[in-house]
Amino acid sequence: MLDVLKQQYSFISSTRQALFLFLEEIPLLYLHKTVPNFGNTTIIRTHLHVADCYLGWLGRFALKQSDFKFATDYEIEHSDVKNVRERFKLVDEVVQRFLDEFNSRWFENIANQVKWQKEPWITTPLWLLTHTETHEFHHKGQIVSMARHLGYYPPDTDLVEPEQD
Repeated sequence: MLDVLKQQYSFISSTRQALFLFLEEIPLLYLHKTVPNFGNTTIIRTHLHVADCYLGWLGRFALKQSDFKFATDYEIEHSDVKNVRERFKLVDEVVQRFLDEFNSRWFENIANQVKWQKEPWITTPLWLLTHTETHEFHHKGQIVSMARHLGYYPPDTDLVEPEQD
């Protein structure tokens, strides 16, 4: 199952690369422009939120890592696509460690604190991986929609052919 999950994440990374290439064509001013019908947020802020979701759930919650910080407002406001790419390099490392750590333990319970409740929250590694990946695609859809609202038309970021060796 590990090989399947690693391949699945590789497919997800390929779609992310297509999105990065598209976003690099948009002037930075528009990547930081608030889009009203999307929670009054920006493309950069949304993309960094996705990265922080992976880092929070897989890194902090599951792997109990605390050696990274979530993106601050200042970092978000001064980020460009290069910064977002760098953040996702860290995400890729955390995902690989997570996949290796929980190999063959996908249905084992993990408990840890979450800020919105007093008692530790319990879930499984498979749920956490599924949540973070579907969360990314949810927000990827928002990002391409925000770009359209700003007058930029994205390529297909869903049917990206995987890189061939």
